[in-house]
Amino acid sequence: MPPFPSGTLEWELPALVLALKIPEEEVIEYFRDGRRIAFLIERRLAREILGGTLSPSEGSHFDATDHDGNKWEIRSLSKRGTYFCPSYMVGSGRKFDEAGFQEKLNNITGYIICDIDRFPAVPYWMIPKSEIIAWRTAGHLSKDTRISHKNFLKLIEQNQ
Repeated sequence: MPPFPSGTLEWELPALVLALKIPEEEVIEYFRDGRRIAFLIERRLAREILGGTLSPSEGSHFDATDHDGNKWEIRSLSKRGTYFCPSYMVGSGRKFDEAGFQEKLNNITGYIICDIDRFPAVPYWMIPKSEIIAWRTAGHLSKDTRISHKNFLKLIEQNQ
């Protein structure tokens, strides 16, 4: 059993199957891809959970603000894990830059990590940046700030 999340975003799978006109297993496969579900998760979290707004642009240092103006970065946790550095540092031909990571941290309150492998019921955890810094200092993140799915859940469980 995974550690208790901050909350869960839920989708009506039968309604999605009807609306999209594709089989249930394809709906699940599609929405367990972080490139596809991120758009929806960011919007739902910003409005339903944070009571705030989306960032003004994709190039911002954050994804959403809450009702108090705090800035949050929203990330998908998949079977491959997740990372905490800016998105422009992840992918083929890209490299990690410590200064860019520190700039991201300086501009946010924390991260909201969403376990998309559990779609259509997606648990999420709101984690202050101080916790990410502590994880990194303790060596729980890779050099490029990546963490595996298993290790993420293990660290969350330890903090409860």
